[in-house]
Amino acid sequence: MGILWIVSSGPGSTQQLTPAAMKAIALADVIIGNAFYLEMLEPLLKNKQVIRSSMGKEVDRAREAARLAADHNVAMVSGGDAGIYGMASIVLEMVEREFPSQKVIVLPGVTAATAAASRLGSPLSGDYVTLSLSDLLTPWEIIEKRLGLAAQMGTPIALYNPKSRGRPLNLAKALKIILTCRDPETPVGIVKNVFREGEETHITTLQDLAENDDIVDMHSMLIIGGEESRIWKEDDHVKGIITPRGYHRKYVY
Repeated sequence: MGILWIVSSGPGSTQQLTPAAMKAIALADVIIGNAFYLEMLEPLLKNKQVIRSSMGKEVDRAREAARLAADHNVAMVSGGDAGIYGMASIVLEMVEREFPSQKVIVLPGVTAATAAASRLGSPLSGDYVTLSLSDLLTPWEIIEKRLGLAAQMGTPIALYNPKSRGRPLNLAKALKIILTCRDPETPVGIVKNVFREGEETHITTLQDLAENDDIVDMHSMLIIGGEESRIWKEDDHVKGIITPRGYHRKYVY
């Protein structure tokens, strides 16, 4: 019996892969994953059997990876961190139900929230909430409830899957909910294609984004500041977002 690795590819650049992820890919006989993420790892896939899949085929992909691992070493590649809106849960469910004796190793990676935060400064320096605005697997009513509770907490909110062609209005509805509890001047960071070709970073306010969210697309990650978050400026130049962790309440500096 082979090993089934669930490999987190991070934001996409090979520079963001962990050494453990790179080793698993090197040892695997078969690499399987979404074609979008495999394309970015192309230099590592030489002399491998590569099975490319598409969005919406996650269940089939998970079953195929588990089946092949019976007599091959298999690396299932998942974007970001496989355990955060990634492939880990469906692969493990498939193994649990159909391949219970299969050895599985989950390898962590850089998730979109922390990748985007690194480009924005330090917007997620303490407690924060992550939410996905995709209602493909989670009913919108549940997402709305979670948004309302998250907004009340006063902590930063990292929004995955904020907007796509299939759900162009979800972000506008989400911002309206958050504005019921947050200052309109709350800073918002938008990072598109983080650590990939075409990367863009934008900093705005909650109100301004609510008035026009055209800048956001399916490749964007949003970080909405918390009650203490502020825009970091040098003269008139915006440098990032800082969310104080609380040192100012304990130390003089």
